[in-house]
Amino acid sequence: MTSPSRPRRRRVIALLVALALLVVVGAVALIWGPAFYRDVIVGEQPAAPSVPSDGATPSAGAAVSDLTGTWAVADGSFAGYRVDEVLAGEDVTVVGRTEEVSGTAVIDGLALQQAEFTVDVASIATDAAERDAYFRDQALSTDEYPEASFRLTQPVAVTGPVAGGTAAFDAAGELTLRGVTQAVTVPIEAVSDGERIHVAGSIPITFADYGVTAPNLGFVSVEPEGFVEFQLVFERS
Repeated sequence: MTSPSRPRRRRVIALLVALALLVVVGAVALIWGPAFYRDVIVGEQPAAPSVPSDGATPSAGAAVSDLTGTWAVADGSFAGYRVDEVLAGEDVTVVGRTEEVSGTAVIDGLALQQAEFTVDVASIATDAAERDAYFRDQALSTDEYPEASFRLTQPVAVTGPVAGGTAAFDAAGELTLRGVTQAVTVPIEAVSDGERIHVAGSIPITFADYGVTAPNLGFVSVEPEGFVEFQLVFERS
């Protein structure tokens, strides 16, 4: 019979290994300098989410005037976070993402009546497994809070999307992260060809507002603010 304490011991061991790897990475970064850490260890990070500039618009001259219906998050969607790590006073951007996203939107004409999506936080990954282990087990406590979510709280009347153009609007809603819910306003871009809707947005957050302590290992720390970002594709449900 397996002892109940064994899974906990395994998690502790995994965390210690992750911390040891972070220390090794930090030592290398200190020896070779912040530029080495930024350019070699972290490397180039993905660009901020955006809607496609082509391939998602109707035929030339046509306008999408009615998207009435229920839409569901489809393949090609992702969500995650964007933060700055600080080493020797230099900011290094780190991006974590997952495609484990689900959700729906209800539209009447071009008015967004309801919307919500949920993210599997435990599956968010960056370019470093040791960083992911620390964020997952310590910062975000995904064993207890495995999901993050956004829910629209006020309908939005959208002008567009039209062929060759992008609709931009602010959406008021609630972001739930690590079991804490806060009111947020999200700048959103959207474009549609009538068959699919592409949506992109970025929510500025302060970690402490959600009970998250930004990691600080001495040689490298994480800024107290960051972004929850998403790029979603909706298809008719």
